[in-house]
Amino acid sequence: MSRLNAEQQAFLAGIARVGFANPFSADRERLDRELCGLPDGTPRREVLANLLRRVADFVAARRREGTVPLGQYAGEDRASLTFLYLFHVFHRHVSAFDALIPRQIAAGRQSLTVPFGPAVMGELREYGFDEQEAARGLALCWQVRRAYYFMESKLTGESPCMRQLRERLWTNVFTSTPRAYLATMWQRMEDFSTLLLGGTGSGKGMAAFAIGCSGFIPYDPATRQFTTSFTQAFVALNLSQYPEALIESELFGHRKGAFTGAVEAHEGVFARCSPHGSIFLDEIGEVPVTIQIKLLRVLQERIFQPVGSHQEHRFAGRGIAATNQPLERLRSEGRFRDDFYYRLCSDTITVPSLQTRLRENPDELRQLGGVILERITGQPDEAQADRVVEVLQQGLPPDYAWPGNVRELEQAVRGILLTGRYQPPSPVRADDATPAWLQAARDGMLSAEALLSAYCRSLYARHGQYGEVARLTELDWRTVKKHVER
Repeated sequence: MSRLNAEQQAFLAGIARVGFANPFSADRERLDRELCGLPDGTPRREVLANLLRRVADFVAARRREGTVPLGQYAGEDRASLTFLYLFHVFHRHVSAFDALIPRQIAAGRQSLTVPFGPAVMGELREYGFDEQEAARGLALCWQVRRAYYFMESKLTGESPCMRQLRERLWTNVFTSTPRAYLATMWQRMEDFSTLLLGGTGSGKGMAAFAIGCSGFIPYDPATRQFTTSFTQAFVALNLSQYPEALIESELFGHRKGAFTGAVEAHEGVFARCSPHGSIFLDEIGEVPVTIQIKLLRVLQERIFQPVGSHQEHRFAGRGIAATNQPLERLRSEGRFRDDFYYRLCSDTITVPSLQTRLRENPDELRQLGGVILERITGQPDEAQADRVVEVLQQGLPPDYAWPGNVRELEQAVRGILLTGRYQPPSPVRADDATPAWLQAARDGMLSAEALLSAYCRSLYARHGQYGEVARLTELDWRTVKKHVER
């Protein structure tokens, strides 16, 4: 058996720290620079090139010594080398992974042949991976690149709250202990549901989409394809669009003749979700208690029955739900079951409002406007983006609340393209319009306790979430709730 010396072990430990670090965290770039011995301020591209060169040199040295295969190592040395080889192969083929993503998006549900699949498999087998390990390694590399693509490109913004959101979403997919995820958790993620909170139009659907398209999808060496297209791995249903009588059918499907009007069988979203996919249930706060009970059973027992059928079907995907309603109030009123809530909230993520994002980083308006323009027109247009921002800044007060969040901004951009101006759908309150409670405080008519309660109610009316009010006031959410309900 071969053994690595202390210097080699230290280098591999550094690679593991870098590779397992959340790429959206503040620590990632620092870890890269420290491993390479480069000073602060070194361009990211230069740091990465230096790091990959050192990894390639390490692998080349093992090849010259004839100590490449994993079978020559045991214990921690073998585990460290396994990750280094995956890291090396991933970055050697990263451009090929990047090129496959838009091609698969264009192809839709049909999983494409992976032209570089045999090459990746061959390299991993050279390093000592068996066929199954190599296929899983290729699938993990594909998952990592997809996750980074969707979280980076679909959730734009450099405000601190958006950076934190991308970091949270990455953790939601790969867990807080990526080493454990690589070992076993990649095949156990169906047990973890996610609850997304945030105002209407804030981007909860896009956050859910990023999670749903970032799951692990196995690679089949025989067909040279991933077993499922990631475009098929995300199934969404807005529950507020359907009357109560039809929600169960849309969720679980129905057999022919199950009820009046069921002239043919219907496949619900749970049946349409692939085994490696995710279901997104938007507006979960609108669901009647009777449906909550049935959804709870699906999430706990992983089985469901179409309406009018006794045949059981298995659901193997992840559950993602979202609401813009204050669940604390719905639970206290008995409109949202506690057991259903606790089954959904393996991870609860709040998507920040546009107002919060712009308060933290005003330049984000220009960035978002440019992204929306490019999506509408099909090409980037710097001059047009500048014009959009100028119109918005001239027509809206600096502290405009953006009640419709990013969705409102999208319509504002369309309105400016059509008419050259944007008129908010509701009147903007004048700067000198003072709330009655604040005027009472100025007149010395409110106690400190009453003032705090009024302030909490004002923030809650704007944001609709106890958690956001707690963050802004630096109070415990239970204290916020007490003041809001006074």
